Amino acid sequence: MHPSMREYDLVVVGSGPGGQKAAIAAAKLGKSVAVIEHGRMLGGVCVHTGTIPSKTLREAVVYLTGITQREVYGGSYRVKEDISASDLLARTQHVIGSEQDVVRTQLIRNRVELFTGHGRFIDEHTLLVQDQYRGKRVAVSGRNIVIAVGTKPARPPGVEFDEQRVLDSDGILDLKFIPASLVVVGAGVIGIEYASMFAALGTKVTVVEKRAWMLDFCDPEIVEALQFHLRELAVTFRFGEEVTAVDVGASGTVTTLASGKQIPAEAVMYSAGRQGQTDDLGLANAGLGTDSRGRIFVDETFQTKVPHIYAVGDVIGFPALAATSMEQGRLAAYHAFGEPTAETARLQPIGIYSIPELSYVGATEVALTNDSIAYEVGVSRYRELARGQIAGDSYGMLKLLVSTDDLKLLGIHIFGTNATELAHIGQAVMGCGGTVEYLVDAVFNYPTFTEAYKVAALDVMNKIRTLSRFRG
Repeated sequence: MHPSMREYDLVVVGSGPGGQKAAIAAAKLGKSVAVIEHGRMLGGVCVHTGTIPSKTLREAVVYLTGITQREVYGGSYRVKEDISASDLLARTQHVIGSEQDVVRTQLIRNRVELFTGHGRFIDEHTLLVQDQYRGKRVAVSGRNIVIAVGTKPARPPGVEFDEQRVLDSDGILDLKFIPASLVVVGAGVIGIEYASMFAALGTKVTVVEKRAWMLDFCDPEIVEALQFHLRELAVTFRFGEEVTAVDVGASGTVTTLASGKQIPAEAVMYSAGRQGQTDDLGLANAGLGTDSRGRIFVDETFQTKVPHIYAVGDVIGFPALAATSMEQGRLAAYHAFGEPTAETARLQPIGIYSIPELSYVGATEVALTNDSIAYEVGVSRYRELARGQIAGDSYGMLKLLVSTDDLKLLGIHIFGTNATELAHIGQAVMGCGGTVEYLVDAVFNYPTFTEAYKVAALDVMNKIRTLSRFRG
């Protein structure tokens, strides 16, 4: 045994959303818990380079550009005319600091011991933690272990990232200037979120995506609405195109595509997927491996092939969202200690913080059609809501997918202001096994965006009633 061995019921590697919730859930069960966090990254990628700073940046963009108020006050309306990079990032460091304090306080309050340094497996129960700043080494042993190390942006070979003109989605947060033109490589969630932010700032954005479509796990009609809105902000989409070279010169960059087309821009941001941060974890010493993207395979209980080792969060792949990671961490800890859990995975909402937002819960029309499930659609458009007119949102929409057999909600898809908040109402109704009739009969505050549920519910019920009369 290592001379300075510390032993715990649970050792968590990584302090992001998944790691935090796993540690706290185990501590609430009365277990001894340790968290290992590399360097000064308490809160993980989520707090430092991912969810928190990017959403703080988005909030600054929405406020300073006045983009949500342009329909009310005119196309040139801005809170600040000359927006600088420092204007955008002024709030980011404050929020990051506050979130770190929250994480630290929660861990301390639950008597979770924090080890700062790089953790590497010695064997399937033990990690050696090396603190590069203080030169300390300590071995930490766990009866159970949760791996929640997260991911980093994938960097394609042959691309020279100079952190000024050619950046990944981490480096974009340190941008020293707002580019007049930007190429975004990759039309996934992160690429589209940043493309919409810079487009709102007035940057001429070109999105290059090798696939034929974007966000193909979302409802196609909702994605079309987002794409149309981004095109209105002068975003150019180049689907079915692959980048072969990025050249950097004194005046900017030139991105060359496989088709031979060249796109000049002041900067290029790569958002070509993410890589699990597992390279230096010593997984082989624990009897584990990864796929080509550094991701760890788990079963439905988040167990790896080594029964006492679990993995949660981005490192296990889709959907790789902070919200889902939190729930995975909690469920993994419960499973490790034999605590019963409810089935919740089916109704986890997906939120995309583009400008405007996009969110959904449940099935898409494509999935229902493929599964031969009979359904009807109810739609509400924000332009028909008083709240939509007041807020200047004429483009938003809410779709309900309803079973024609038992009137249960099968899916909710929303595009527009407050989409990520509104999705939870549909989620709650679905989670309780409710039908669309609940939304028809419910009284909502007026004027609100929430009223969209009632309008869409009435719409779908009218269709179903008409269909019934035709059959009868």
